[in-house]
Amino acid sequence: MLRKSLYLIVVAVFTLTFGSSIWGQDKSGDKPAAAQPPGAAPAAGARAEFLDGLAYYEQRFTRLAEAIPAEKYSWRPGEGVRSIGEVYAHITAANYGVAHAFGMQAPSGLDFKAIQAAAADKAKITQLLKDSFAHLRQAILPISDGDMDKPQKMFGRQTTVRGAFMMVIGHFGEHLGQSIAYARVNGITPPWTEEAQQQQKAAEKPKP
Repeated sequence: MLRKSLYLIVVAVFTLTFGSSIWGQDKSGDKPAAAQPPGAAPAAGARAEFLDGLAYYEQRFTRLAEAIPAEKYSWRPGEGVRSIGEVYAHITAANYGVAHAFGMQAPSGLDFKAIQAAAADKAKITQLLKDSFAHLRQAILPISDGDMDKPQKMFGRQTTVRGAFMMVIGHFGEHLGQSIAYARVNGITPPWTEEAQQQQKAAEKPKP
């Protein structure tokens, strides 16, 4: 029954996550984006859209990670399934792997086994998660929008740079849905949902 409930929550959250393309809006209007030198923070184009998505998921993952009590980080829905902390460790390791696929060398001394070993330690894995998002962001900046159709391998599949961006965003959505389901099963409301509920209550409160 628990696994069935968890599955239904994941499906619902995953659908909601991809139902709104908050990072896919065209910010350039009818005019093409001005060319920017590699390494510059883009204002429009494919890189800008991907970085918007990256920021969105970074905020969601880190806020949820901070909201979950430390004693819950070892909780898992069943045998052989990632725990709460292991999901964050997985995202952390994947961020470094994605950055490497895009040509960014891993930081000196990075130890993937140490990342996995820190999964049950809320303070450690939350900081490692934040560091991995910052590293991935730096890997995207040198990419040019002119590179979008170049061949790129990601998660063991051959695609293009543009396709790799989409795959990474999909990977984030999958595990954010998983993390939200884990939190909900443990009675934890995602912070952004709680804020929205409080705002709605305040708006519905009768005026004196």
